[in-house]
Amino acid sequence: MPEVTNELMYELLEIVAIRLAGVEHATDVNNIYAIAGRIDQHLERIEQRLELRELAEAQRPYEPK
Repeated sequence: MPEVTNELMYELLEIVAIRLAGVEHATDVNNIYAIAGRIDQHLERIEQRLELRELAEAQRPYEPK
């Protein structure tokens, strides 16, 4: 069995840190996509309410000048 040295432990910790950074980045990207999806849903609901409101309002016929 190889001897465990400080250098070996440091190399292993560096590898673990690099892998964790990759996982954190992927998690951040997934969170951004999830937030963007929720914002898109909110905007769609707002647009739908605006359309319903416009249809409910009495509208004058278009008269070009």
